[in-house]
Amino acid sequence: MTVLALALVPALLWRRGHPLMTALAGWSVAGLLSVFQLTAHAGDLGLYSMMAVLILLYSLVRWGSGREMVLGTAFVAVVVALGIYASSAGRADAFGGSVLLLLFVALAAVFRYRADLWHRQQREIRNRERVALARELHDTVAHHVSAIAVQAQAGGVVAGLQPEKAAEVLAAIESEASRTLAEMRSMVRVLREEEAVAYSPQRGVADLPALARAGVTPTVEVALYGSLSRLALPVDTALYRLAQESLTNAVRHARGATRVRIDVRREGDAVRLRVSDDGQTGPGPAPEPGFGLQGMAERAQLLGGSFCAGPGPEGGWVVEAVLPVEA
Repeated sequence: MTVLALALVPALLWRRGHPLMTALAGWSVAGLLSVFQLTAHAGDLGLYSMMAVLILLYSLVRWGSGREMVLGTAFVAVVVALGIYASSAGRADAFGGSVLLLLFVALAAVFRYRADLWHRQQREIRNRERVALARELHDTVAHHVSAIAVQAQAGGVVAGLQPEKAAEVLAAIESEASRTLAEMRSMVRVLREEEAVAYSPQRGVADLPALARAGVTPTVEVALYGSLSRLALPVDTALYRLAQESLTNAVRHARGATRVRIDVRREGDAVRLRVSDDGQTGPGPAPEPGFGLQGMAERAQLLGGSFCAGPGPEGGWVVEAVLPVEA
């Protein structure tokens, strides 16, 4: 009997990939041993010789599907009942054996639940990362594409009035397109590579002056006030992204705007960002709905700050965000 029980050991190799098949095979052998014991009136064979079937029962509950668990546990219950009857076990032995089997089932269920919980947490983390990356892609691509569109519109006018400056416009469009592709490739590499990859650092408040521009319409002015050099990295990055997205919206949607101003001011333990333009307010074609304002509000709220956007008291459109220095 021990040799027959040892023949089940190879089934342990396939218990994860085929939990139902291996459990049925193992417990079928246990059932045959019970039938042999019943017909031959043999003595107690001993549970120690069939420990492999307990491992197969554990594997069935741990890795089997719902249907496999129902079919497998029903078959095991029949085999166990047959074994108890064949061995003429008393109530104490029958109760002890049943408790042992239930212990293996409960142990497998606990580990299955913990594994499912871990996978759900990983999926939630990946979902949060995808939302964050989607926001970053939107902020980056929308800003650069808007700049390309403005340069292209200006190029159409310049080409007719000052053909010699058309090359400068085309060079600016090429530069913006190259920067857009480079930043998109960096994010895609982060998504595709399992190991850490080197990509350009996140931009912050110190990079805001690069958004300023003169000689085009609308002009962009950037002003920084107070100590802004020791901000938490998430806050520093968020301020740049909020300013960048606000500038993009002003360039795309502000009617007749000639100037956009970006002000960042340190106020105690908080930093205030204000982006305003002098565009026209009132009735007019509504801009296409997008995720810009929603993304900016979510970004500010995640850092424990506040966000508001609307018409300014002196006309134009004003975006204000207040973020804590320490996120």
